[in-house]
Amino acid sequence: MSTLLWIFYGVVTLWSIISIILHGSRPTKSLSWLLAVVLLPFAGPMLYYLFGVNRRKFKFFRLKQTEKRKLFDEKYKDIHELENSVDFKSSKKNKLSRLIENGTLLKPYAGNNATVLNGGEETFESIFKALEKAEHFIHLQYYIFSEGELSERFYKIFKEKIAKGIEVRLIYDSFGSATFSGNTIKRFKNIGVKAYPMMPIRFGSLLFTLNYRNHRKMIIIDGITGFTGGVNVSDHYIKPISDLGIWNDIHIKLEGPVVKSLHRVFIKDYYFASNEELLLKEKYIPKIEQKGKHTIQIVAAGPDSKQPAIMQQYISMINLAETCICIANPYFIPSTAVLQALKIAALSGVEVSILVPKVSDSKMAKLSMFSRFEQLLAVGIKIYLRTDFSHSKMILIDGEIASIGSGNFDYRSFEHNFETNALLYDTELTQSIQKEFDTICNNYIALDYESFKNRPVWQRLTEGIAKFFSPLL
Repeated sequence: MSTLLWIFYGVVTLWSIISIILHGSRPTKSLSWLLAVVLLPFAGPMLYYLFGVNRRKFKFFRLKQTEKRKLFDEKYKDIHELENSVDFKSSKKNKLSRLIENGTLLKPYAGNNATVLNGGEETFESIFKALEKAEHFIHLQYYIFSEGELSERFYKIFKEKIAKGIEVRLIYDSFGSATFSGNTIKRFKNIGVKAYPMMPIRFGSLLFTLNYRNHRKMIIIDGITGFTGGVNVSDHYIKPISDLGIWNDIHIKLEGPVVKSLHRVFIKDYYFASNEELLLKEKYIPKIEQKGKHTIQIVAAGPDSKQPAIMQQYISMINLAETCICIANPYFIPSTAVLQALKIAALSGVEVSILVPKVSDSKMAKLSMFSRFEQLLAVGIKIYLRTDFSHSKMILIDGEIASIGSGNFDYRSFEHNFETNALLYDTELTQSIQKEFDTICNNYIALDYESFKNRPVWQRLTEGIAKFFSPLL
């Protein structure tokens, strides 16, 4: 029996190695998987089969639902061509907006009102007020929609609204929303909430979908008001239910024509999750009047996108920066391309500041993140460690353009997750966000290069090991 087991193990390991060599998308990622397969008997090949196989070339991108998403893009493109775009006077904004438009079919819109929301209390206070005003429908999409105090408040509002004839639809991620199952989801469905997992964790499709997650966080109300950012529906954002304390994050409320783009992202995903086409009707895509002075563009990408739009957005913003770059992110594990772009910017005289939490909900992610700091500090990049757990995901350049959303600076957000960011082409709004960023940074002392590079050998060793596995995180 043991001989047969070892023969089986040898065959599976050999298959994994051959598959990595033939289909690996990047040498560094391939090396990480080779190490995992060789150093972790049985577990390595299993992890590779679950999370490492490049399913862009295999079944996931031949699924019926994925084909429907492509068809939706074609339908949307026809509508998209009829819409007016913003003509920026700035070549910087023109280049960035054109990149996003060509990669996602989403245009920038003028005449919006954006309200930046800091922290869970402020975010959910604004969300619940907006939900109370809903007259036709409420559409939500969350990576984490977890059982707790916040979900109960949503339940009560949904129940009241549905009783008045208002439609409620919810897309959630099966992995992130693990507690939103069983009797909990039945309660919501029993009052009329149309709830669907984006990619359900089922035996038949598990191996082809487990590694791809719906990481978006957004709400659309009546097609005219929207919310997006990094805040999930989790009590972590309103009370200290773990050793990390209350999670800090940033979200944004949107009113105006750009909500149409945000809603189209939801409609496409709902089409994918539910097999319903009814949301393409005019009832759900109303004409939206201008509400303010902000110009905004939605950036949306996923594992089935033709372009890695989130990564391209970040690299473009870094390359376009002339004076300063400010980044806040809880999982700062950049790809080689992003890392080099940041180093080039710093060496070119651009002031680069990175704000990350000193504590993390993932020890491996934290170690991998710290493994990159020495080379960034060496070129003059300032890195600040805040003591609370900041879950915010944003990048600002030159006090002119800001991005707030769900996209992290890691391989998972760049390649495996469905993500959504809001690009704000507004100097006044960007500078107000940067002022808050600078205030937080001023409360901490930037890491010192000489001190950091002399950290204990055991710490550098553990960080180095974690770095090998960073493409897998």
